[in-house]
Amino acid sequence: MTNTTLDGGPGHVVNDARVNPRTGRPAGFAELALLLAGSCLSVLGAVLLAPVLPAMSEEFADVPGAEALVPLTLTLPALFIALLAPVAGRLVDKLGRKRVLIVALLGYAVVGTAPLWLDTLAGILASRALVGIAEAFIMTCCTASIADYFLGGRRVRYLGMQAVVTTGAATIFLALGGLLGASGWRAPFWLYTVSAVIALGVIVVIWPIRQTDDGRERNAEKLAPMRWRPLILPIVVSTAAGVIFYTLIVELSYVLAAHGVTSTATLGGLAAISSLATAIGSFLFHWVTALGARVLLAASLALAGIGYVVIMVAGAVPLVMAGAVIAGFGGGLLLPTLITWAISGLPYELRGRATGAWTSSIFFGEFLCPLIVAALTAATGSLGTAVGIVGVAALVIAALIAVLMRSPRPLVSETL
Repeated sequence: MTNTTLDGGPGHVVNDARVNPRTGRPAGFAELALLLAGSCLSVLGAVLLAPVLPAMSEEFADVPGAEALVPLTLTLPALFIALLAPVAGRLVDKLGRKRVLIVALLGYAVVGTAPLWLDTLAGILASRALVGIAEAFIMTCCTASIADYFLGGRRVRYLGMQAVVTTGAATIFLALGGLLGASGWRAPFWLYTVSAVIALGVIVVIWPIRQTDDGRERNAEKLAPMRWRPLILPIVVSTAAGVIFYTLIVELSYVLAAHGVTSTATLGGLAAISSLATAIGSFLFHWVTALGARVLLAASLALAGIGYVVIMVAGAVPLVMAGAVIAGFGGGLLLPTLITWAISGLPYELRGRATGAWTSSIFFGEFLCPLIVAALTAATGSLGTAVGIVGVAALVIAALIAVLMRSPRPLVSETL
């Protein structure tokens, strides 16, 4: 496919990849690697601090409400991603991806490392809110840029790879957080400096799609009207899917502890098994895209639901892990299906806002997840039952999608 026009200017595509008009080379490994690395930063914010939360609770034990405020250092970024991602989407459509991404990456390094010097819990919480804002822009820019550079089968494959890489990164960051945390609860915050390194790579490697003849990034004088109606269903489903997906990540260790697993190393190893199942599901995504959004959404949600019901009825750790692997595999299929479904068929000038809206919905689901599970646990008196109720909800949503979703947009799109 060649000689395609985009944004009123010359466009060229070779082997499903946009060509850099300044160098004549198509987007490839270097661009993809940087965008995938940037995508992992939202996972860094979500899981890195989990191993040091007890130490932080001890440090700030004298602060009123610390038992509730310290865990917020982990989940607060997700709330601000949800709140700011739609704004991020609008700005990246208006200003272009590259410049916004560079500023967000550098800002992330500054606010991410701030707790190394902050002495108050309130200050740390404020810095975590700013981390979420930076992550909203980073995630929106990276996801939209992957869709900008690649199309057709490569776009689908690389969006699936984004889920694989971020899932694998979650396991690595959990381990690094624990290792660094042995030197003190502040030590893991040094890892946030990696975004400055990524920013340098972006400056050198990433090139703007919207360009003037001299290669500079061109602003949109006026944003094209956004077509929100096709996004309503993907956004609603993605919010519910965010709750369903993160239930396994947030609650598995607690479920295993209730079954007598107390070793931190064992808990980490078992969590890694479910994370591997998620990565495998994401890895296999591009081979099953021909099934379409309706089938993949229904199947992945059904697998997650079945896994959670198995966890609910499990009487021993092996059965809990069987349920976790089933749910993890379903979640791995679910995330790339959702994002590909949401943005397929949309042109460049709308893709940033669509990506921002989707990012907001999935992270809002993440933020709601522990609150919903806690409420269900309080109502039923059992965490396992609460997880099972989430599973039943997933099965109901899967059935509704299978029956009511008639004409989804194709997952493989040639739209530039």
